[in-house]
Amino acid sequence: MSFTGKYELQSQENFEPFMKALGLPDDQIQKGKDIKSISEIVQDGKKFKITVTTGSKVMQNEFTIGEECDIEMLTGEKVKAIVQMEGNNKLVANTKGLKSVTELNGDTITHTMTMGDLTYKRISKRI
Repeated sequence: MSFTGKYELQSQENFEPFMKALGLPDDQIQKGKDIKSISEIVQDGKKFKITVTTGSKVMQNEFTIGEECDIEMLTGEKVKAIVQMEGNNKLVANTKGLKSVTELNGDTITHTMTMGDLTYKRISKRI
């Protein structure tokens, strides 16, 4: 199953409390909560390139399954992470107390981030 495609954010849960917990300033949280986000994923075997465009902000991460890489966090900070593939439709990464799970089901991607007892969920559909 290939993740390659463009996906538009359809809904998100717990955006504000999660971003506050990450340390984002209130003005950025308010600006970001209603902006449509487009994710573009290019998968070439075990190599991934993910570009997320939210308004004028573009965040790009590239990684190879099972290899250490630098991942840009939502705060702009770069951290080391290893992304693993579970089954053929789930990407899992753990970094700095944050667990990220990206799951592809048909034309829908569900991205769940968990930090402590706080969970943030984004649902995006292929466009």
